[in-house]
Amino acid sequence: MCGITGWISYREDPRAQPPVIERMTAALARRGPDASGTWCGPHAAIGHRRLAVLDLPGGTQPMTAPGPPDVVLTYSGEIYNHHALRTQLRSRGYHFTTRSDTEVLLRAYQEWGDGLTGHLDGMYAFAVWDARRERLLLVRDRLGVKPLFFAEIPGGLVFGSEPKALFAHPGCRPRVDAQGMREAYGLVFGTGETLWSGVREVQPGGVAVFDRSGLAERLYWRLEARPHTDSGTTATVDSVRAHLDRAARAQLDADVPLCTLLSGGLDSTVLTALLADELRVREGPAARLRSYAVDYSDQVERFTGDVLRTGHDTPYAAEAGAFIGTDHHLVVLDPQALLDPAHRAAVVAARDSPIGVGDMDTSLYLLFGDMARHSAVALSGEAADEVFGGYPWFRNPAALAADTFPWLLVTSDEAAMPLHPALADTLRVGEFQADTHRSALAAVPHLDGETPAQHRRRELQHLSLTRWLSQLLHRKDRLSMAQGLEVRVPYCDHRLVEYAFNTPVELQDFDGREKSLLRAAGARLAPHSVLHRPKNHYPATHHPDYNRGLQNLARDALAAGQGRIRDLVDETAVKPCLDTPPEHLQWGHRLRLERVVDLSLWLDHHRPELAF
Repeated sequence: MCGITGWISYREDPRAQPPVIERMTAALARRGPDASGTWCGPHAAIGHRRLAVLDLPGGTQPMTAPGPPDVVLTYSGEIYNHHALRTQLRSRGYHFTTRSDTEVLLRAYQEWGDGLTGHLDGMYAFAVWDARRERLLLVRDRLGVKPLFFAEIPGGLVFGSEPKALFAHPGCRPRVDAQGMREAYGLVFGTGETLWSGVREVQPGGVAVFDRSGLAERLYWRLEARPHTDSGTTATVDSVRAHLDRAARAQLDADVPLCTLLSGGLDSTVLTALLADELRVREGPAARLRSYAVDYSDQVERFTGDVLRTGHDTPYAAEAGAFIGTDHHLVVLDPQALLDPAHRAAVVAARDSPIGVGDMDTSLYLLFGDMARHSAVALSGEAADEVFGGYPWFRNPAALAADTFPWLLVTSDEAAMPLHPALADTLRVGEFQADTHRSALAAVPHLDGETPAQHRRRELQHLSLTRWLSQLLHRKDRLSMAQGLEVRVPYCDHRLVEYAFNTPVELQDFDGREKSLLRAAGARLAPHSVLHRPKNHYPATHHPDYNRGLQNLARDALAAGQGRIRDLVDETAVKPCLDTPPEHLQWGHRLRLERVVDLSLWLDHHRPELAF
């Protein structure tokens, strides 16, 4: 995993301004603590920060296929089928000088050009500058695990793993207009458009091509509706298990220590068990996979639930770790660590966004920091809820009947948007949400003859996989890479996703509960208690000291921000949250305060031009 960036110009020679690409590359230093490299040519400057995972001495970047003129690659991610591709390319006459998947990717471009996307299995974001054609190719993996942003500037284009790399170029400044605010505060989690004016994402499963004729974008992959070909529950469960086995095996490839996130939920337990079994096959029966969970000092003493959390994860994680045989570690955080201004500022800087989830972001950032001291790669159960229908909105009657994005009804997150009334009138976020929801539903593929239940399940699954999941993947990528840790997500294997998306609802829910197929596929991999516990969301602290400290941070933000933040925030909606006794502050109200604090930190860090 790495950070990539670059500048294409048909007006200037980037070789005359080397500090520009050096600044852009340095902006991504935390993504790649092991090495830094740049390449400059007449119309392109390419940068790379490396987190070394495979072929530690041999995979340096940017990597070139010597010309003249050169083909130059900068790449972030992992190509899980690089061994098979290497064999195929060798049979076509290519010679390799490294063991890295980077060189495989470069040779794949030489052989197949833009058609290389159909050969790749992995999580990746990369750029190829083809100096022969004076042409840039940007590519992103199918589910959008790895981020890739770009912006057109006079005479050219800049790109990077994060917007901060673009803003290090003098021609691209941090600017937010009304549409960007709608994207951020509408919680529609679109792909393509971003918070930042003029800055776009390469879409999941998408490519962008830039040359002298301009910019062109297209998709090389999207979810499609296909008939389910397996007959009955047993065959379907067997197919799910086969997909899980394959994905887990492929994603254990690394030349550095690995670990897993083990929360004690079904998703992470099944995945960790598969990985632990495969590790023992490869390294012997004594091999032990390191696993991690996070908790809070108040929850360890006395668990307090809320609308999203009905049980305490830690005992289940410990039981799962013992059952599987991992070297399990619990990271316990106190209010002081969660409130530390340096930690909170680092989180907001990593996300490049004022929209976060407060203590849950800070705790994940700190957890990743602890993990990175021992491992360079972690594997996560992210995306299982989207793939297997684990969220409440897949069964909640109000969400099933609602003509809006289901998470707006279930998470209480929409109530945490304390926008100033004048700004709210300008943005008309409700109208934006309604328009976006209609267009999102229009993009959902269907088969003829679907039952109403199947039709609705496909809609909810498509929205979850293409929108809700995108913000979770961004969160995990940004916070892990800010600590120099690569996180892999086997449940985002595109063949598994395609299979589950096309499984009929009666098979997805065959035991009358959420994630029926995953539970059955992992029946022998987890303790009974874990297999049958209800869905639980990522943990949050309820410590009165944290609530009190958060209230103080929000007061300070409003006082220090003066006109700038007060033009954005509805203080009448925030005041009751400030006046509530800390021990009685509820989740939804607390999230309002988290957003005020994060907004203040974001304004201070980026100093954006606000054009609305």
